[in-house]
Amino acid sequence: MAKTADVSVIVAAYQANATIARTLASIAGQTLKPKEVVIVDDGSTDATFEAANAASANMNGIELRVFRSEGNLGAGAARNRAIEEATGTYLAFLDADDEWMAEKLERSMAHMESGDYVLVGHDYVTEDGPPHHCEQRFLESGDAFVNLYRKGYIASSSVVVRRGAVIAAGGFDPGLRNAQDFDLWLALTRGPDSHFLVFGDALLRYHPGPGGIMSHTQRRLECCLTIAQRYIPDLKRRPGSALMSLWFRVIALHLEAVQAYGVLGNILGILWAAGKCPFSLLIMTALSLFPQTPKRGRFIDGEGLKSLD
Repeated sequence: MAKTADVSVIVAAYQANATIARTLASIAGQTLKPKEVVIVDDGSTDATFEAANAASANMNGIELRVFRSEGNLGAGAARNRAIEEATGTYLAFLDADDEWMAEKLERSMAHMESGDYVLVGHDYVTEDGPPHHCEQRFLESGDAFVNLYRKGYIASSSVVVRRGAVIAAGGFDPGLRNAQDFDLWLALTRGPDSHFLVFGDALLRYHPGPGGIMSHTQRRLECCLTIAQRYIPDLKRRPGSALMSLWFRVIALHLEAVQAYGVLGNILGILWAAGKCPFSLLIMTALSLFPQTPKRGRFIDGEGLKSLD
């Protein structure tokens, strides 16, 4: 009989009727079982809620709890609701169209319990493609937080984290309709004593969907620029040039947008993203001279979330 870990798996689902059963099957097949899976259907208009509930008989003893939000509030709000309902000491995140390899949770928890880590992540594969080497970016020379800020290399569905740390960080920011996961990983790792790990096993199969990087390109760029500004004060407390890291991130975001529009064949989008870059650099540089640390997330200092600590 497989062992059980004190882990709540958090799944935000939207229009996932066709994929949710596959995702839940990958959880049920873990060599180390989580204690529960908490799903929030974020206002789907298909049969996501019904399909999720129908999988309860196939979860190999793992408790499955499914909730439904009124309206499509976004992944951040849905995950916050799931975190409120969760009872595990640890949280593991899995998108409703992705899959874990069978040893994902066992290997992640072995690393989490072997060191004083705030979060643990790992490599992944895209469907049947080659591995994405997140660990290589993590191991690059320099400050791990600064490298994360610059390159955003943590795959959300690979993350295991202490629930108490997520509460203390304020949860996901529902005001960010894109990249709210990247924002939370930065919030969790910003402190000088906040250690994290990205290891090299490809234990996640990522399936690009309609909510991926190629969609909502303009919205994603604007959200990521907000995040880039948000952590300027943290960059200034780190070794190296905060301004160089800021410029690196801003240019990378615009190149990402240009590439996304290029895949879509959107010439006007390419011109807009490329033309906006120098203005973004100018504005962000000016903002860096008078940085502020705005409140982030729905739950500030854990307010509104029940704590198990």
